[in-house]
Amino acid sequence: MDERAYYVESQTTKVANLNCPFCRTTGEYELRWMVRKKKDRLPPGADERDRARFQKAQSYMVLMDDKAMCKNVRCRKRFDLSGIKTMAFL
Repeated sequence: MDERAYYVESQTTKVANLNCPFCRTTGEYELRWMVRKKKDRLPPGADERDRARFQKAQSYMVLMDDKAMCKNVRCRKRFDLSGIKTMAFL
């Protein structure tokens, strides 16, 4: 059974304070996250191995954006997101 059958997926945005490495300005950026919440019941048609994997599964979030664009009008360069974890357990 596929691991995605254990979760309900949705998208959300969260605000993070980031520094542009080029112009050194600080700004609040909205980052997109994929939220995967564990279902309350095991999907039908699961065997013992699937039950064991479902027991260990946890709800978590995965960062979808890997770059952000500077909000400074003079800069507007794209920079990599650093200092932010790409996965967080709920």
